Amino acid sequence: MTLKTLLPGTTGATGQQLTLGVMGGGQLGRMFVHAAQAMGYFTAVLDPDPASPAGRVAHYHVQTAYDDEQGLAQLMQRCDAITTEFENVPAPALLTLGAHRPVAPGAHAVAVAQDRLKEKAHFVASLPTSGIAPAPYAAIESDALLAAVPADLLPGILKTARLGYDGKGQVRVKDRAELATAWDRLGRVPCVLEKMLPLKAECSVIVARGADGQAVSYPVQRNTHVDGILAVTEVFDGALPAVLCEKARAATIAIAHQLQYVGVLCVEYFVIDDGSADGALVVNEMAPRPHNSGHYTQNACDVSQFEQQVRAMAGLPLRAVRQHSPAIMLNVLGDLWFPDGAHSKPRSPVWDQVLALPGTHLHLYGKLDARPGRKMGHLNITGGSVAEVKATAQSAARLLGLPALA
Repeated sequence: MTLKTLLPGTTGATGQQLTLGVMGGGQLGRMFVHAAQAMGYFTAVLDPDPASPAGRVAHYHVQTAYDDEQGLAQLMQRCDAITTEFENVPAPALLTLGAHRPVAPGAHAVAVAQDRLKEKAHFVASLPTSGIAPAPYAAIESDALLAAVPADLLPGILKTARLGYDGKGQVRVKDRAELATAWDRLGRVPCVLEKMLPLKAECSVIVARGADGQAVSYPVQRNTHVDGILAVTEVFDGALPAVLCEKARAATIAIAHQLQYVGVLCVEYFVIDDGSADGALVVNEMAPRPHNSGHYTQNACDVSQFEQQVRAMAGLPLRAVRQHSPAIMLNVLGDLWFPDGAHSKPRSPVWDQVLALPGTHLHLYGKLDARPGRKMGHLNITGGSVAEVKATAQSAARLLGLPALA
């Protein structure tokens, strides 16, 4: 269905206050809901969890499975446009919704992001002359394809073609024997083997694209992962070589245009050591939604990634991006509530001491139970200079018991 301009504070096709819906009730949905409500929209969330972070703050919570026909019908009745907050929402459900309401991003874009093989093929088609490509890879969907894996792809990383995130569904393998064992351990589902490359850094780019083809890009974010989960994002001049940043931003916009994407899209890259001073970019994966690495935009930019998500799906003009402060984002996991070990009694981190530091902005997600490894929130740190932000981030990490920043 064609996306129309939905002006905040007016009555929509449903006969009620204009309502924006989101498939998924996690923290990204919660922050989308907050952004939409700040602009004057009503909000609805579809999520099966009665205590979902987004469902607890939305005007309406449709508590059903993502493929439940009655739940989808309720969401359509409530909403004038619908988005998603995570890539594993069933694409057929988005297709059903899209037949009756504007859905951004659309089912096709989400389906591409859900399948690593389709995703890599899309990257190749989008970036034919950029010099940026995925890591060398091979599909493994049968014993014959397993046996035919080229020797030069080992050592590598075996990844499930679908449903992998935060390092899940991934196994490092050194040789053919480990590869065969790993495929068995992953249930012999369709997988992708990617060649291990000499990694210098990781980064990501967030773009917002409207139905009219307008696209705006945020600065390149340098990311540090621990055990497959994002731990730190740094965004300031000099965090990465300028030439790589320009290439990454241009590539991300090209990927969005090739998909005819509408909404907020994040594309992740590896910076590999190719013998040059700056290194080279390898495109890794994309997320058809706002991204953990873009949370700094809430406090360091004129317009956050979540407001851009609202603007794109409502057919409003996208804002040109201005980052007004250097920023570092620290991910807050449930481990911080268990400084004495996972089996100890949880206690709140020393937020009073952390928030006494200059330029600290705490965002907790309203999750009722802290668990090790669970994303509970994030801490944005801004300041007048890179040195100031780095010093504050080091102090915050020390107070929270996090590893020292590099």
